[in-house]
Amino acid sequence: MPSDVSTLESHLGYWLRLVSNQVSLSFGKRVQEEGVTVAEWVILRYLFDHNDAQATDCAKSLGLTKGAISKLIARLEEKNLVIRKRSKVDARSEVLNLTKQGQNLVPRLASIADKNDYEFFKCLSKSEAQTLFYLMKKIAEFNQIKSAPTN
Repeated sequence: MPSDVSTLESHLGYWLRLVSNQVSLSFGKRVQEEGVTVAEWVILRYLFDHNDAQATDCAKSLGLTKGAISKLIARLEEKNLVIRKRSKVDARSEVLNLTKQGQNLVPRLASIADKNDYEFFKCLSKSEAQTLFYLMKKIAEFNQIKSAPTN
């Protein structure tokens, strides 16, 4: 075998994916215990900050398709976490809001996300964690990655 063929472990993408998969898997299991998926958490967190949001704005902001957002909203409605209602501004359009149950769930899920991050990244100093955060954002911005990770 030629020695100039790079190994899997010599690629930064390998290490990013390795860590990302484990962080995501752990978080997914933890939020599932609260009755939601990671994709649903992303929607809930968005709606926590955006009252009377239109589904199209939510989808655009999170990088989701119209079909995907529609399915997620329907599931969240079934779970009594989100409610659709007619817009006061335009009766032809609908707006989304969290129910009281949804409003109460978001801080619990955010705490789970914080704890999950802590568990995985506690081996880093504060400075190292800030540097990693900065570098990940820089890479995402450079590559124009705008969609929220939902799986």
